[in-house]
Amino acid sequence: MIRTIIFDFGDVFINLDQEGALKNAFKYFKVDNYSIEITNINKAYECGLISTETFLGYYIDTFPHISKNNLIEIWNFMLKDFPKHRLDFLVELKKSKQYRLILLSNTNELHIDWIKEHVPYYETFKDCFDVFYLSHEIQLRKPNANIFEFVLSQNKLNPKECLFIDDNKDNIDTAIKLGINTWNIDPKTEDIIDLFKIENDLFDRKRHI
Repeated sequence: MIRTIIFDFGDVFINLDQEGALKNAFKYFKVDNYSIEITNINKAYECGLISTETFLGYYIDTFPHISKNNLIEIWNFMLKDFPKHRLDFLVELKKSKQYRLILLSNTNELHIDWIKEHVPYYETFKDCFDVFYLSHEIQLRKPNANIFEFVLSQNKLNPKECLFIDDNKDNIDTAIKLGINTWNIDPKTEDIIDLFKIENDLFDRKRHI
């Protein structure tokens, strides 16, 4: 029996354009791929291991032809709209009091600042959750097992009673190994509002419950 639902944020509630963001960044940075060093810097920032100032300073030193403001725009390019019907669904789910609701998101300070500025109902969204975990605040990130173990331990959860929803297959695979039920949502064809509607056997077939 599911008692707790753990949600990802990007491409579950807020729409992302990750592919477009990469193409846009490569165009401005005049590279074909991110180096290992850049990838590690990005991960460190997402884990809150370096400050926004240090993060931007690295990019300014590496790509001096791009201004600080343009760097922030490039970094936030992936963030798109947050459809209101998803918030409405979450608000009703919270009102039902049937499940403990947890957000578990890989994100960073610049992205959250953008969301706070451009999503007028961010605080309402946040208030729907019993616990709200952002990777840069807890210094852990998916798909590492320790972030899931942290959530389970902190909230005294039985993994068999949890449903984890994420669009990233690597994150889903880690959760499954820990005994957590999952839904690997496809943002191109599925919507979180259909959590309980798609098919009667969806919990058995797709979420390993």
